[in-house]
Amino acid sequence: MTLKEQVAAALKRVYDPEIPVNIYDLGLIYDLTVEETGKVAIRMTLTAPNCPVAGSLPAEVERAVRAVPGVTDVSVELTFDPPYSKDRMSDVAKLALGFEDTLPVMRPRG
Repeated sequence: MTLKEQVAAALKRVYDPEIPVNIYDLGLIYDLTVEETGKVAIRMTLTAPNCPVAGSLPAEVERAVRAVPGVTDVSVELTFDPPYSKDRMSDVAKLALGFEDTLPVMRPRG
């Protein structure tokens, strides 16, 4: 597993406390850069600018990533541009949250 894959796996263990889906599949991670030196840069957002975890979630993200062996430095940038939307969610997240537009429509072959 590459260092970037390990960092992504660590991010998948961080949850928004109000939503039962990890922040990676929720689409809160806008950009993830991992350099060969182990330096990690994360650009992320929150589901809303007035999110109650605005002060704590970025620090939790940083702690989770710093715990990955091989990571030498972490910077987390919080942004609201572009604004968050459910379109950023993975199919896994959409299924977990019950969005019906996730399942493909099966048509009989004919």
